Amino acid sequence: MSYALMSSGGKDSTLALDRARRHGVDVRFLVNLYDGTTGRVRFHGVRHELIQAQAASLGLECVQAGAQPEEFEGVFLRVLDDLKARGCQGLVFGNIHLEDVRGWYERRVHGKGLAHLEPLWGEPAIELLHEVVERGYRALVVGVDLNQPAAGFLGRELDADLLTEIGITDGLDAAGERGEYHTFVYDGPSFAYPLLIQPGESVDFDGHRFLDLTLAPAH
Repeated sequence: MSYALMSSGGKDSTLALDRARRHGVDVRFLVNLYDGTTGRVRFHGVRHELIQAQAASLGLECVQAGAQPEEFEGVFLRVLDDLKARGCQGLVFGNIHLEDVRGWYERRVHGKGLAHLEPLWGEPAIELLHEVVERGYRALVVGVDLNQPAAGFLGRELDADLLTEIGITDGLDAAGERGEYHTFVYDGPSFAYPLLIQPGESVDFDGHRFLDLTLAPAH
């Protein structure tokens, strides 16, 4: 069976891919839905071109679509039909403990006759973060909610020092599952080559702060 990874480019979906592959799952596609107006991944602020570059290094065929919030379900269902037409038989997700989010996707994936895999489900978030770092993945914090305890993490590398801070910060979901922070992974054992990213300006929007990333020009 061939699978697709549902991804916004961050640590959870990357670890889900890593685990799925280690368990022999044939993941061939990376699915990414982004804001159709800005061309960026909603809540992450990452340009959709960076997701394309990430998929290429991960050895995955990138399947992307732009959607406004009110269009999201319809676009997602059309993407599932597209995946089936390409021979895909299931999707891999990086959900950890939000049952409403998992349920929303699971009902629609199963409704299309596709398998639904959750390699990280139910595990302690801080342990998953340590696994990301210990496996050798490199990620930057690219988006934060300014009203939550992770507001000062923007631009930080996900490393041992940041894991220590996350572990002792009260009121913080360690994995950022409530939207406290978001990451972009640019290197690690699943990558054929590292992405050469350039951090740019930070931008505030609707109570969030985003770090604008671009790819460094090839030499």
